[in-house]
Amino acid sequence: MGLAQNFWPTIKKEMHPWTRWWWMGNAVDEQNVASLLKQYHDAGIGGVEITPIYGAVGYEQRYLDFLSPKWMDVLNYTVKEATSLNMGVDMNTGTGWPFGGPQITPELAASKLLIQKYPLKAGDALTEKIQVNDARQKAVAKLQAVMAYGDKGEVIDVTAKVAADGTLNWKPTTGNWQLLAAFDGKSRQMVKRAAPGGEGLVMDHLNKKAVDVYLKRFDDAYQGKIPGINNYFNDSYEVFGADWSPALFDEFQKRRGYDLKQHLLELSSKDSTNENVARVKSDYRETMSDMVLHNFTENWTDWTHKNHSKTRNQSHGSPGNLLDLYGTVDVPECETFGSSYFPIPGLRRDSADVRNVDPDPMMFKFATSAAHVNGKPFASSETFTWLAEHFKASLSQCKPEVENIFLSGVNHVFFHGTAYTPQDVPFPGWLFYASVNFSPTNTFWPHIKGMNDYITRCQSVLQDGKADNDILMYWPVYDVWNKASGMEMLLAIHGINAWLRPTQFYQQSKQLTQKGYTIDFISDTQVGATKVVSGMLQTNVNASPYKVIIIPECKMMPVATLRNILQLANNGATVIFQKLPEDVPGLNDLEGRRKVFKQMLATLKFSAGKNSISEFKTGKGSVLLASDLQSALDFKQVKREALTDSGLEFNRRRIDGGKYYYLVNHTAKAIDQQIILNGDGKYAVILDPQSGDSGMAETSSANHQLTVHLQLKSGEALILKVYNQQKPAVNNWVYLNKPTKTISVNNNWNLHFTAGGPELPAGQKLSKLGSWTELPGPKVTAFSGSGVYTSTIFLPVKTAKEYVLNLGRVAESAHVWINGKDAGILWANPFEARIGKYLHAGTNTIKVEVANLMANRISDMDKKGIQWRKYHEINFVNINYLPFDASKWQPMASGLIGPVTVVGYN
Repeated sequence: MGLAQNFWPTIKKEMHPWTRWWWMGNAVDEQNVASLLKQYHDAGIGGVEITPIYGAVGYEQRYLDFLSPKWMDVLNYTVKEATSLNMGVDMNTGTGWPFGGPQITPELAASKLLIQKYPLKAGDALTEKIQVNDARQKAVAKLQAVMAYGDKGEVIDVTAKVAADGTLNWKPTTGNWQLLAAFDGKSRQMVKRAAPGGEGLVMDHLNKKAVDVYLKRFDDAYQGKIPGINNYFNDSYEVFGADWSPALFDEFQKRRGYDLKQHLLELSSKDSTNENVARVKSDYRETMSDMVLHNFTENWTDWTHKNHSKTRNQSHGSPGNLLDLYGTVDVPECETFGSSYFPIPGLRRDSADVRNVDPDPMMFKFATSAAHVNGKPFASSETFTWLAEHFKASLSQCKPEVENIFLSGVNHVFFHGTAYTPQDVPFPGWLFYASVNFSPTNTFWPHIKGMNDYITRCQSVLQDGKADNDILMYWPVYDVWNKASGMEMLLAIHGINAWLRPTQFYQQSKQLTQKGYTIDFISDTQVGATKVVSGMLQTNVNASPYKVIIIPECKMMPVATLRNILQLANNGATVIFQKLPEDVPGLNDLEGRRKVFKQMLATLKFSAGKNSISEFKTGKGSVLLASDLQSALDFKQVKREALTDSGLEFNRRRIDGGKYYYLVNHTAKAIDQQIILNGDGKYAVILDPQSGDSGMAETSSANHQLTVHLQLKSGEALILKVYNQQKPAVNNWVYLNKPTKTISVNNNWNLHFTAGGPELPAGQKLSKLGSWTELPGPKVTAFSGSGVYTSTIFLPVKTAKEYVLNLGRVAESAHVWINGKDAGILWANPFEARIGKYLHAGTNTIKVEVANLMANRISDMDKKGIQWRKYHEINFVNINYLPFDASKWQPMASGLIGPVTVVGYN
């Protein structure tokens, strides 16, 4: 069925999935660009994100230098060709990652604080010259400060006493001293996986001049002719070892109000318990956050707006407040890395082929919350990075993973990814070192449109209206920063066991979400911008209002944040503290700020209530204190969606006249029950994103709640479009209530192979189904591609209201025709389709095209020593970043394994 139906929003290019398009070695030309874009478009992809990257060995003569006139010609052609197909083009503002390149001189490169220590006694002169010791830093490091620390607590700035040659012209008169010399050194990090013309030093993201110089190269290449880029992209912040910037001392003084040079001892301290060390480092981390925000993120976003484009940014990994960094860009982007476990029956998950990581929906919510709180229409995701080992990731494994990010609020998916491959490059084509390979060379490509249509239907709904979440959860970033160990703090996905998961913020957010509450995270800055309108919290004019703000247990909170929170309550908001904060962060004017902080807390005159809930009524609103947050929410009648008790998960959207509920069953069992929804809904239409079908649900309404009859098999998703008033004109949804006799498709099957390699095996007549790798003949175990199965069933009379085809086990995806009519692509568990409208009384023909994965053919190539992986840079690695070798793989089960049945329902 078509995508644009009565009850589905009109499809736009952003609603299709997009893909990261690696331009391998920039070996691109107009003929191949046109051909590939057409293939992507026909498969249901709505746009590409160009990321130039390292290239394939042997094709160097085709390489184009990044931003050269010839490269710009191909870029402009790509935009023109994509536009003609109603596709969009995003572009990485660089090659590889992080940002850097030939325009970045050592002066503008990522900086590293180097501290050298010298002992000095009273009356002695320092005989050693104060010069950087690291031979690799001698040509680039610059002395920024020399501080003298006495044994009686004295601190003297002797920087001005250091001559140009490093001689110190200063002697202490009494006591024992330690000198600390601070140098602005360089991390020496080069752009990782750079494309031709993009090689060079990584820039200093904290330095506005460095960012300006970096971006000027693009302006120079454009020569006033701005390419029609939708969004400029920046990958996750992976600037390693860069804990400094030349202006940091000055920025610190301006922003924190005291001289960091006076506290070099604390900043460089290895003491992990000292309170003042933690406070200085917290101030240092906050300053880095400010500099990344203003000098890079805002600066880059301003540049893209001048170029009539927008920014798409992965803020995670940055040394900053993720919510503010995400909130500054136009499209905040999270990423899925690795594979999640789902108890869906039949879903393949081989432990040897997945990374030992667990994508965490709470981490996704930093990006989606920033979008929701700031009223931005899109939250995107780099999706399926290292979902499974190369050539072993199936479309069925993609489905629950992408559903997890939809449930977290993402509504603009980018595949990771698609390598540009010219037509004359043999199988398996050019490949990126991290799977999955969403390319026409992949054997699942004939069926990818099934998944893409599903994603498009989901995103058409998830981009409609606004996010409809009830609770703001304050993120206590100062507790994260207030650690005495280490220096800079990169808030990365792979570090969440240290900085995120142990916190009450995380644990309460996760527990409340599982209970059916809807939550977005909010930062200190965003709290300060929030207003109260009719008792609701309005974070942005384009955002949905929130019912309550929760302050989870935290130790540190700035005076300004506490003042803003209490003012919100006074203006009519409901504020819930899990526990009152204890202290202010940072070191400057500590006692003065503590005094104000304690005075503000003392104004909270709580009266004891029920269930250990204390309440302080102030102005038009109230402040609650409750260790049990759910009890406090119940007390304030902030309702949860009880549908989660069934095991369902959901994402709710607000639209004119009603709401959408995106519902997913990731449990091991089918769900068939009455589900209660909050709100004033009167009617509900069921939208099936798997097939595009729609129908009126069985409902009843009472007491501001709508009860809906839902049926979801394990692995299925449905969308409810809830109407508050007007009853929509639509046929009733057909429920599968009373199964009649099950018809087993056990006639002989004819199998013939239609596409793939290395050679097409001979066709066979099958008396029973099983993996085609177990069939006789030498070609079947090495074969990757498609085979078509044909059989018949006899239906004496067509009496049932609906008939459901179940293919049983499919390795790995299928396209079904019944009596010559297209019955759809079955690409994920359960491999089922409603086929009643295609059946007739008498003999019916069933044709099933099944595609296996690339693994068996790749394994055969490695066993035969066929050289197919020759790349510059990282070449090709397995899921554990070791050299890739498939020669010892056992053949993967392939084809239609069954059993195949047809069940009638009345």
